[in-house]
Amino acid sequence: MHPQQLIPGCIVTKPIIGKTKHPIIDKNTVITEEHIHVLKHFNIDSVEVSEKLASGSLFTPEKVIDAEHDSRNNVQGNSRDSFETLYLNAVSGYKAMFQKWQGGSSIDIYQVRKLMMPLFDYVKNINLDLFLLHKFASKEDYFYHHGVSIALLSAHLAKKLGYQKDWVQVGLAAILADCGMAKLSENWLMKESRLTIAEYEEIKKHPTLSYRMVEDIPYVTKEMKLAILQHHERIDGSGYPIGAKDEKIHPFAKIIAVSDTYHAMTSERVYRRKQSPFKVMEEMLKLKYQKFDYSVLQKFIDTLMNYTIGTRVMLSTGKEAYVIFVDSNQPTRPMVRLMDSDEIIKLDEKQAIFIENIITE
Repeated sequence: MHPQQLIPGCIVTKPIIGKTKHPIIDKNTVITEEHIHVLKHFNIDSVEVSEKLASGSLFTPEKVIDAEHDSRNNVQGNSRDSFETLYLNAVSGYKAMFQKWQGGSSIDIYQVRKLMMPLFDYVKNINLDLFLLHKFASKEDYFYHHGVSIALLSAHLAKKLGYQKDWVQVGLAAILADCGMAKLSENWLMKESRLTIAEYEEIKKHPTLSYRMVEDIPYVTKEMKLAILQHHERIDGSGYPIGAKDEKIHPFAKIIAVSDTYHAMTSERVYRRKQSPFKVMEEMLKLKYQKFDYSVLQKFIDTLMNYTIGTRVMLSTGKEAYVIFVDSNQPTRPMVRLMDSDEIIKLDEKQAIFIENIITE
């Protein structure tokens, strides 16, 4: 039968062979969702399986629904287009608000909510593609893209962590986390080189300035205010502004810290090239017990990895490939299939090769 007809629990009765004549899946393997994804990207036409599932119940094949699948892809494409429009409008709106704050205006929390809620509806109703956000950012307006993106990433992550209502508060705290930058010199926005030590020390004041800007706003909750103040604190006490450690850092702030770091490292900056999401996650995982809350970081990466099966990628070798399997123990080093051949590369065994970027077109 066709791989689209398989369901988890099917038992393979004959080895499934690829064009290289090597088994892709061995006889007696119990099929999982991961196997079904792998078969799809090997273009396997037929599979022989047992009449019974591993549970002992009778196997009823799924119907092949190519037309519906294509229709679903079209809907997703249209959703992406409308998301991009909403996102870019939010960036423009945030830039306009920030410039008013620079001029001395106070924060209008209702305006902030009105700006972000249409995008938060995407978080609520659609699986947000985390790989998209850094691709929208421009060098010149990076700061404004960053604010909107970390709000989306933080809200999305909070929802994945099980926050039923507070995930919106986390997202709003994230977009307000850098509002204190409006009280600093405008030169840092236009700077085309790395900050000097003195400039960096000045920038480190922004969480405190942000806190002061929201401190007296009644509809900004205490939890949001703490998140804004602490979003640059780190588990080992190496963060700022006060060097708070693990148990003293609010959970909202821990979520924003992960989203903030990820987006900053994967975005194009005036003075630094963007990095591959996979390389960024590798670097963040190295610091999982020192800088970030492990459970928050792991949930973020698990969520990101859920979207990568079947993703088209560019390897550091210059070759294009499909992600066909992700080992949960090494999520940044998946198994890939080269597009120009049937060669399978296990990136966990080829440390010199890594995923350079994600191909979305």
